[in-house]
Amino acid sequence: MRIALDAMGGDYAPKNTVAGAVMALREYPRITKLFLTGDEQAIKAELTSLGCADPRIEIVHTTQVVEMSDAAVEAVRRKKDSSVSRAVDLVKAGQADAIVSAGHTGAAVAATTIKLRTLEGIERPGIASYLPTEKNVCVLIDAGANIDAKPFHLLQYAIMGSVLSKHVLGYANPEIGLMSIGGEDAKGSEFTKDVFKLLKASSLNFRGNIEGHDLFEHPVEVILCDGFTGNVVLKTAEATASAVFRWLKSELTKTPLRMLGAWIARNAFRAIRRKTNYENYGGSPLLGVNGICIIAHGSSTPLAIKNAIRVAADFIDQQVNPRIVEAVRAYNEKNVVSASAAKPAA
Repeated sequence: MRIALDAMGGDYAPKNTVAGAVMALREYPRITKLFLTGDEQAIKAELTSLGCADPRIEIVHTTQVVEMSDAAVEAVRRKKDSSVSRAVDLVKAGQADAIVSAGHTGAAVAATTIKLRTLEGIERPGIASYLPTEKNVCVLIDAGANIDAKPFHLLQYAIMGSVLSKHVLGYANPEIGLMSIGGEDAKGSEFTKDVFKLLKASSLNFRGNIEGHDLFEHPVEVILCDGFTGNVVLKTAEATASAVFRWLKSELTKTPLRMLGAWIARNAFRAIRRKTNYENYGGSPLLGVNGICIIAHGSSTPLAIKNAIRVAADFIDQQVNPRIVEAVRAYNEKNVVSASAAKPAA
């Protein structure tokens, strides 16, 4: 499999991106080609410092980088030789099977949507992020790709999220919850009420509305929301997890007795840390585009980049996109038949 990495994307690029690429190549022999797009001299310097001369690496020199201050669509149009655009071009040309980027999320979404288009039957792509709970790992979609979503978009997110949960995470019949302000059917905005009706009428395993506390107390496998809400939920959860660990460290180091207790329970703390550490999940897939795009955290460490590349490889192996197309087609065919059967005879 062939993967294109935006080597200049991220807060610590190209140092962390190149280091993560080297880690991935050493751990995953199934990767046959890894394109590194970006400043050739800077990338070579990092590879030299790591003592890496892996023949599977091919550097694609670019002269531009999308800055965080750039408008997403304008960056794609004006910076055609940016590292993220060239990475997407490789997928479009059939030279790579997937793109991984820790850079400007909006630019990655815009570039893949504009250049690769969406999958057959899909109107808008959505970012699917993994959210660990005590009992499972949830798929939250959309985490920021489409902030002005329509009800039908969320129905398609439910289908795509279910495919991801089933074929990548291994849940046989993923349960879906719609993020709202109350569990009752009548609660929520007009938008969420319209989404609720669509999901209720579908054959998906729809629990109903869920609230913020349900994310961890009564988790589902797929959490549905528009991109604005999803991005706020995800970042709040990430920040809360980080804050809790800082508070624990502060409190547990105040007295010798507490420090002793922390040492005794250190393995439990480490296990929770591993479970909540974004680095282990790598990146968030952009579902619905006609290609594979994995969006990593801007502050990704080499470990996070390595795992983002792993996620891309898993998507290739699991044939996620063909399964999404098949699921959407099956849903559409079923609903066309149902609508025809419901029409009164002439």
